[in-house]
Amino acid sequence: MIITGAASGIGEATAKALRERGAQVVGLDLKGEDDLIVCDVTDQASVDTAVAAAVARLGGGLDALVNCAGIGLPQSATEKPGPDVLRVLDVNLLGTWRVTASALPALRTSHGRVVNISSGLAHLAVPFATAYGASKRAVVGYSEQLRSEVGDEVTVTTVYPGYIRTPIHDASQSAGIGLEGMVPPEPLSAAVETIVRAIYGKPVRDLATTKRGARAYAAMRFVPKGLVERAVRRQMRTGARRGLFKSTPMTSDLLARLER
Repeated sequence: MIITGAASGIGEATAKALRERGAQVVGLDLKGEDDLIVCDVTDQASVDTAVAAAVARLGGGLDALVNCAGIGLPQSATEKPGPDVLRVLDVNLLGTWRVTASALPALRTSHGRVVNISSGLAHLAVPFATAYGASKRAVVGYSEQLRSEVGDEVTVTTVYPGYIRTPIHDASQSAGIGLEGMVPPEPLSAAVETIVRAIYGKPVRDLATTKRGARAYAAMRFVPKGLVERAVRRQMRTGARRGLFKSTPMTSDLLARLER
C-alpha cells in the first residue's frame, strides 16, 4: 500500500495501523525521513519517481492507495486569490489526482482500491476555509469522475473526517480562526479505523469517520442550504462572543458584524 502525507497526522497514524495488521506500506511525503520516500505532490515528475520507487519497494505490486496529503491555509472569499489559495488547490486536489493517475496502472492490474481523504467541510462552508473547502469538494468530484471511468476495475472510496486535532489546523489556529472550541473534535483513531475499513471491508463509495458525522452529512442532503448557513452563522456568532477568534485584517469585518 502507498499512503501520501505519511509523515504526520492521519497519514502517519494510518500507516502505523496498517503495518500492525501486517500490511506492507510505503509512505510518501515532503519529509524524506525514516522509511518515507520523498514526494512533492505538486510536481508530477516527483510523483512519478516516488510512486515508481514505492511500487518497486513493494515488490512490483500495489493493492491500495490512500491520498492523505493535504494542507489547510486560511483565506477570505472576499479577497483576491493569492499564492496560498493556489497551493491549497494544488496539494489537496491536484496532488490527489497526480498520485492516483501515476499509481493507477498498478492498481488496475491488482483490481485495487483508492481511498481519497475529503473533509466534513465538503458538505458545508465555514468562513475563511475558502480554498480548503473548495478543494475538498473537488476531491469528491474527482473521486466520482474516477469511479465513472475505472470503477469496474478499481474501488474508489471517499472518506470525510470531521475536526481532528492534527497539524493541518495549525495555520488556522495561528491566525485565530481555528475550529477548536467551535465543534466537538473527533478522535484520530476514528479516521484511521475508517480508512482501514475502506481498504479491507466491503466496497463503499463514501464513509464518514463517526456515526454522528454520517447522520449529519445525510441530513444535510435534505435540509435547505439556507438553514445550514444560518446555523453556521449562529455558531460563529457564539464563538465570536466567547472570544474564540482573533481580530485580524482578514477577520475584522466579519467579527464586527457577528458581535453586534
